[in-house]
Amino acid sequence: MMGAMSEAFDAVDVIIAKRDRHELSDAHIRWIIDAYTRGVVADEQMSSLNMAILLNGMNRREIATWTDAMIKSGERMDFSSLRHPTADKHSTGGVGDKITLPLAPLVAVFDVAVPQLSGRGLGHTGGTLDKLESIPGWRAALSTEEMLRQLDEIGAVICAAGSGLAPADKKLYALRDVTGTVEAIPLIASSIMSKKIAEGTGALVLDVKVGSGAFMKTVDSARELAETMVDLGTDAGVNTVALLTNMQVPLGLTAGNALEVRESVEVLAGGGPEDVVELTVRLAEEMLEAAGRGGQDVRAALTDGRAMDAWRRMIAAQGGDPDAELPVAKETHEVVAGSDGVLTSLDAYAVGVAAWRLGAGRARKEDPVQAGAGIELHAKPGEQVRAGQPLMTLHTDTPERFERALEALEGGWSIGDDGTAPDLLPLIIDRIAR
Repeated sequence: MMGAMSEAFDAVDVIIAKRDRHELSDAHIRWIIDAYTRGVVADEQMSSLNMAILLNGMNRREIATWTDAMIKSGERMDFSSLRHPTADKHSTGGVGDKITLPLAPLVAVFDVAVPQLSGRGLGHTGGTLDKLESIPGWRAALSTEEMLRQLDEIGAVICAAGSGLAPADKKLYALRDVTGTVEAIPLIASSIMSKKIAEGTGALVLDVKVGSGAFMKTVDSARELAETMVDLGTDAGVNTVALLTNMQVPLGLTAGNALEVRESVEVLAGGGPEDVVELTVRLAEEMLEAAGRGGQDVRAALTDGRAMDAWRRMIAAQGGDPDAELPVAKETHEVVAGSDGVLTSLDAYAVGVAAWRLGAGRARKEDPVQAGAGIELHAKPGEQVRAGQPLMTLHTDTPERFERALEALEGGWSIGDDGTAPDLLPLIIDRIAR
């Protein structure tokens, strides 16, 4: 512990304060984030503090200071040179959640710039960058200069976040992952919002998912997370609003990388599944409203080709060929209905895990993903099905994966008698703003 004598505080004192349910002072919080980033506070000390936060919580001031300290650990983006206001969307992650793909070009149609710094998938939720990388030639890594130029010329960019934004978060996230402290709402909220505020966007719309395929399983926990994040954004001067949306069932009819790109292009062509269209349009309206450009006929831009034009320009600007054939998996396997009736449930988590096991996702950060792997759905809850009718098609290049994927799907759907209505939350459950 070289240099420990010159430190303003002792990590153990901060841990004990939170362990004993006291509020942490701003000075304590700023010091511990900085000292942890510098390597003065050890991983075992930070994981102990994380657990104390998980068990005892933090108030609005503590969370705001914690978030601000994480932002100050790195650089901030500056979009003030752009001609148009900026708006961004963040989803807490789900199954079949390809909304960013049609949404960014759709919002750009209305002269709002969309800097969508996205991530890769881990576990059962797919990553936006993995999806787009199934387009031949498309690249995720852009320099800040390239990103700003694309925002000014095309109005939308979906790319990898630079390592300079909130480096404290990267370190903390990896630690939370291996110490059972991922679920702490103050830590989830500050992790998401430190990156989004550092990204420098003027308006932010949060899509907080609820249900089995989401991080938050209940409406109450999702609402608490959404309120915490809206408070953080508002306190930091970002115009922030959140929607709570349903993730009991997958979004749309596909889960996987190239499969989801294909469905996104259908939406941009004026078609696609109604739930994907509805959520895309609603989020676009919220982003435009938050950026001061409300009152537009958003749906019209999907049907008349303007959003598709913006998509094609956005993909081409990052080296992708918007006309290229998307990869297709070598092998498929059909899952069929065992009886006649109504599909009453289709568990998003089961579908997500199965798609992941087919090769659409990764277990570790360095794992490759298969572009063509995933699941295509042929029915959604509420629809009539007949015995022997395909319910879903599994796609993979490695057929030995089918068995484990089918295990994940066991008990993942149910068929009820004709006339049974599925017990589902609405697609958009609530809106939270300050």
